[in-house]
Amino acid sequence: MNVVVRHQAEALAALGHHVEILTRRSSPDMPAERSMGTRVTLRFLDAGPLAPVPKGDHESFIDEFRARADALGPYDIIHSHHWFSGMAMLPLARALGIPHVQSFHSIAADEATPLSDGERPESGGRMAGEAWLARESDLIVAVSAAEADTVVHRLGGSPAHITVVPPGVDGELFHPRRGGAGTTGTGYAVVAGRLQPLKGLDLAIEAIAAVPAALRPELVIAGDASADYDGYLDELGRLATRHGIGDGVRFVGPRSRLDLAELLRGARVVLVPSHSETFGLVALEAAASGVPVVAQGTGGLREAVLDGDTGLVIESRDPLVWAGAITEVLADPALARRLSTAARARAEVFDWSRSAEALLDAYCALLPVPVCA
Repeated sequence: MNVVVRHQAEALAALGHHVEILTRRSSPDMPAERSMGTRVTLRFLDAGPLAPVPKGDHESFIDEFRARADALGPYDIIHSHHWFSGMAMLPLARALGIPHVQSFHSIAADEATPLSDGERPESGGRMAGEAWLARESDLIVAVSAAEADTVVHRLGGSPAHITVVPPGVDGELFHPRRGGAGTTGTGYAVVAGRLQPLKGLDLAIEAIAAVPAALRPELVIAGDASADYDGYLDELGRLATRHGIGDGVRFVGPRSRLDLAELLRGARVVLVPSHSETFGLVALEAAASGVPVVAQGTGGLREAVLDGDTGLVIESRDPLVWAGAITEVLADPALARRLSTAARARAEVFDWSRSAEALLDAYCALLPVPVCA
C-alpha cells in the first residue's frame, strides 16, 4: 500500500497536481511534515501514542486523526487508503462538501469465507466500516478486477461506483540482471512481504524443503515482522528446522526499494504463496526484474501473473504441488528464460505515469470541470 500511495502521488505531481499524504505519527522523532519532492508533502498527524502499535489498535484513533486532518487543506478531493483512513476521512469529506474516494488494499474476511485462511479475526467495527465505506464513498478505486469483485459481493458496493486502477512498477529500478550473468550453483528463491500468516510463508518453506536436494535453492525471506504476530518469525525458523532446511532459509529483514530490486533480480524464482492478495505488487516487481514467479491462484495474483506465460499460478496449497512447479522452473533453463522474457515484456505495460493518469481521470469525473481543466 505504501508503495502504491507514494508512486501515484509522485506521478500525479509530475502531471502538475499538488498532493498531500496524511499519516499517523508513530515516533516523536517524526517531523510535522516532510517534502517528498515537488508538489508532494507528507504530513504526520498526532493520533494515539507516538509509537508503533498493532494494526488492530488503530481503530481507537480514528476520531483523533479526523480532528487533526480537519485543520489542514483546503483540498479538492480526499482519497483514503485502507479502512482506518476511510472511517476518519469520509465524514470530513462530507462536512467539507468534497468527494471521497476509497481504496481498501485488503478487505476483512469473516470466518465463513475462504479468504480468511491465514488472517487474524477482524473486529466487527472493521467489517461494518468497510461495508459502509463501500456504500457511501463517491468512488471505490480497486487495484484489480478481483478486488472490485470482492467489494461488490462481500461489501455490497455498487459496480457503477467502482473503477479499477492497476498499480505500476518502476522499470528502471526493477530490471533484469544486466550482461546476462547467471546465478551460480542452486542460487536462491525469494519471498518478500510482511511477515504474517496471510502471506503463506509456511507454504514457501515446506515447498522448498520438498524440492530435490540437487536443485534446492536457498530460500530468502525479506520483510518486516508484523507487530500483530509476535513470535511468528521464530515459528517459521522452527518449521524450517523440522523440515531439515534450517540452514537453507535466510531471513534478511525489511529491504529498501533499491536493495529489494537487487535481491529480486538475482533470484532464480520468486514465490508469492499468499492466502489472498488484492493484486500482488511483488509479483509485478519480480516480472520487471525478469524473474519467473510461482504464485498462488487467488485474488489479483491471477491478473499479476499470467499462468504459463509470465509465471506459474498454482491452484493448490499442497507443498508437493508447489515443489513440483518450482522444480520445473529450476530444472528447465529454456522454460525459465521464456517466462522471464515474457514477464519483463508484460511488466513494461504497467508504469506509474499510466496508473496516475487513470487515477486522475477517475478524480476528474467527480470534480467540477474547472478543477480538472
